[in-house]
Amino acid sequence: MPLPQVDPAKYEEQLSTKQQRMQQLFERFNPPEMELYRSPTEHYRMRAEFRVWHDEDELDYVMFEPGSKHDKYKLTECQMVDRRIADMMFPFLEAVKGDKELRARLFQVDFLATLSGELLVSLLYHRKIGEAWIEAVRPLREQFGIDIVGRSRKNKIVLDRDFVFETLCVNGRDYHYKQTENSFTQPNARVCEQMLEWAIDATRDKEGDLVEFYCGNGNFSLPLAQNFRQVVGTEISKESVRAAQVNIERNAIDNVSILRLSSEEFTQVLRGNLITRRTSDVDLDACDFRTVLVDPPRAGLDNETIKQVQGYEDILYISCNPETLASNLEQLCETHKIERFALFDQFPYTDHIECGVVLKAR
Repeated sequence: MPLPQVDPAKYEEQLSTKQQRMQQLFERFNPPEMELYRSPTEHYRMRAEFRVWHDEDELDYVMFEPGSKHDKYKLTECQMVDRRIADMMFPFLEAVKGDKELRARLFQVDFLATLSGELLVSLLYHRKIGEAWIEAVRPLREQFGIDIVGRSRKNKIVLDRDFVFETLCVNGRDYHYKQTENSFTQPNARVCEQMLEWAIDATRDKEGDLVEFYCGNGNFSLPLAQNFRQVVGTEISKESVRAAQVNIERNAIDNVSILRLSSEEFTQVLRGNLITRRTSDVDLDACDFRTVLVDPPRAGLDNETIKQVQGYEDILYISCNPETLASNLEQLCETHKIERFALFDQFPYTDHIECGVVLKAR
């Protein structure tokens, strides 16, 4: 994806174009009026990755044209990233450039920031790093007031944390999330807050328990717990499950359980076709799952998960890919009807937009 050309004067026009495209894409499903949630027009990305280009002793952040490994352009500013990232990313690269140990075979720099000002920087290398690298990078940690991770093949060095704690304000309540580097988190925190408020409103009058596929670090699980007797989420990533357990404790929420299972495995468990010790701490037979939340990767839902999801009275589908959402809705709308449809502008100035859909059994 090319770097967005950040121009607040054009934001509303570009957002309107995306909205019209979504209306055309989903017109055949006869959805209700689409609810639109806007992004800040500048400094909205809390997570960003940049390739590093070497020209003798010079270092630059570069972006490549889509589909090309050669057509690149250098970055001299970046208005899309969180302001703290924008303020320090270029001085930081200058400091790295000044040390041979730090710049040697560095190929990428990742940033993970929070609304409260925490910042974690990851340096990725095409060589093994060790004690010499630690000694060279430690002064930068103090100079910029950041945590730093160095990664190379089968090697990871952490000074002093490989995570940040984000705080999201949702309907006046603060939720605290451990977010680990190299794990998925919502990139646009202000839009994420709006997504969570929308999801709470969309499930406010639902009954029974909530089952959640692809729950990540509990991003949706924790705020939605107020609307249900019990929330059971599944996630395949070990690191995300660990973070979710921390987040449950940190937010003092006692009706959320997270299981480390893939959506396919959990579907088999719910059907009685698989028994695994990973579910031993949760009495699934006592759960009354009437609502299901799915937040799948770009590939969307597989056929077996779709069939499982169709068995619930209410479906809340969060989608990062409108095309696969449309494909999944072809099947889901055979048994369910769309009640609400929301658009979340996670990535301003790009063609991308995220969707939230509430479906009710016919």
